[in-house]
Amino acid sequence: MTLLRATDRGLYCEAGDFYVDPWAAVDRAVVTHAHGDHVAWGCRAYLTAEPGVAVLRERLDPSAPIRGARYGETVAVNGVRVSLHPAGHILGSGQVRVEHAGETWVVSGDYKIEADPTCTPWEPVRCDTFVTECTFGLPIYRWPAPEPVMDDIHAWWRANQAAGKASLLFGYALGKAQRLIAALDPEIGPILTHGAVERMTRVYRDAGVRLPPTTHAAVSDRAGWPRAMVVAPPSADGSAWARRFGAQSTAFASGWMAVRGARRRRSIDRGFTISDHVDWPSLLAAIEAAGARRVWATHGYTGVLVRWLQEHGFDARAIETRYEGERDDTAGDATAGDDTAAAAATGTAPGETGASLAP
Repeated sequence: MTLLRATDRGLYCEAGDFYVDPWAAVDRAVVTHAHGDHVAWGCRAYLTAEPGVAVLRERLDPSAPIRGARYGETVAVNGVRVSLHPAGHILGSGQVRVEHAGETWVVSGDYKIEADPTCTPWEPVRCDTFVTECTFGLPIYRWPAPEPVMDDIHAWWRANQAAGKASLLFGYALGKAQRLIAALDPEIGPILTHGAVERMTRVYRDAGVRLPPTTHAAVSDRAGWPRAMVVAPPSADGSAWARRFGAQSTAFASGWMAVRGARRRRSIDRGFTISDHVDWPSLLAAIEAAGARRVWATHGYTGVLVRWLQEHGFDARAIETRYEGERDDTAGDATAGDDTAAAAATGTAPGETGASLAP
């Protein structure tokens, strides 16, 4: 029996009787991060990295039984040692390290290696088995440096201003939007936000993340719209909410923009390649840094990655998942209204904390 196994509710640790990023309500959930495809509503207890508690609570509800653990802190769950380590994906994202009976597994969740001022940088965690996402697990996915991409975004913004058009930049409301905002130059013009973006941006600010000033678009001055950069979730594209800005140019920031034709399929004016997931070189580097000889690949181009790993001497396999990777995490926000929300274990050991997943 392996320490973790795939079930119809997600990855399950029988020794500790808990799930990692379960797909349905369970008694004990260890959550890598607060994106909707990694969080099941209605669990009896949640454990996540401490910097992500406020984000997860915003996605669930104020009374949700969430316990936060400091990065690197060990929590004993029925004798199984569990800890969370920075994943570099979004604020509070963590890789889950599970250790029991001499065996160590790490579940990556979603992660990226490159620097991002809005979240704690990724750290490699050594293990026997590494469960990795591979959303962009093809050799064609290789991210450009973010600085030239932001230069292109700023040039596009200035060109739109000269043409009297508002700039609508679409990026996922949690994580991607805040990363974009952090890199925007407020000297160029006002930065406006969709309600879903503003809500999560407020959580980031409360966590101490430094961001330039933003204004909720619903209370902004219409006269300033042709000069504005409007940051919104992809679900807002083409909506009545977006059409209120009149003459506009649209763009999407995503790893998918690295492939020719992706922009055309979305019917947007510009595409900027910025991703909060690892590209192919970083994916291989992360696997190497983990030191694991057994790798489980989940979500994305699992077949390609597994074949490459097997050819290079790894014990690799693909596992079924319901993770959706880069997607519009706030589907429905734009159509339902600007401010519509997206929809205890025991055991201790010397030097360990706590007996329960709940606070």
